[in-house]
Amino acid sequence: MSAPIRVLLVDDQALVRAGFRIILESEPGIVVVGEAVDGAAAIRQAAALRPDVVCMDVQMPGMDGLSATRAIVADPTSRAAVLVLTTFDREDYLFAALQHGASGFLLKNASPESLVEAVQVLARGDALLSPEITRRVIARFAGSFPGSPPAAAPDAAPAPGAHRPEPAAVGMLTDREREVFELIALGLANAEIAGRLYLGEATVKTHVSKVLQKLDLRDRIQAVVYAYEHGIVVPGAAQQR
Repeated sequence: MSAPIRVLLVDDQALVRAGFRIILESEPGIVVVGEAVDGAAAIRQAAALRPDVVCMDVQMPGMDGLSATRAIVADPTSRAAVLVLTTFDREDYLFAALQHGASGFLLKNASPESLVEAVQVLARGDALLSPEITRRVIARFAGSFPGSPPAAAPDAAPAPGAHRPEPAAVGMLTDREREVFELIALGLANAEIAGRLYLGEATVKTHVSKVLQKLDLRDRIQAVVYAYEHGIVVPGAAQQR
């Protein structure tokens, strides 16, 4: 029997934490190991409790959830994946969460089933990044998303066009892995890639894993940004294919 998924809840509202606890602990194989009311407490709890998944609110008194996410992900001893949960469907929160190392993004009005699934997905080491979110990241990186806030953070990705030479690591990809990488970068889900390349979804998943491993990337969103940074794909390519 596999060990239960250990979850840390971070939210300044006690009722929200209680609701999340009830939802998650009603699912066999998930246990809530702790709660925190702000970002600073979340960092301390994550270090002490070693959760598999941290459900992180964004707006909290004191240290916010984005700063806490960055600190938790940067801890080399941490194995926690961060799921950002917010009531605000705002582009700046979405992109800031991803830039700070979050592995998933979910609105608080999502269904209880979606919350359970998100925790399970992150615990498996995958990223909860739907094709829709991937395409929003592509659009922002290409500077074409209506109303996108400017990327002013010092650690933000370079502007489109400021491409570096293709890294040597890309040359390690097989021809098929290169094809899969380019389709990931265009926002296609595994099923869509499978249909495009006439492959089984399990085969595509294997190729995706190898691409991320060879390029030392955490998830598909990093793959998208990496591809645009290094000119593997160019803005507008998603509309051309």
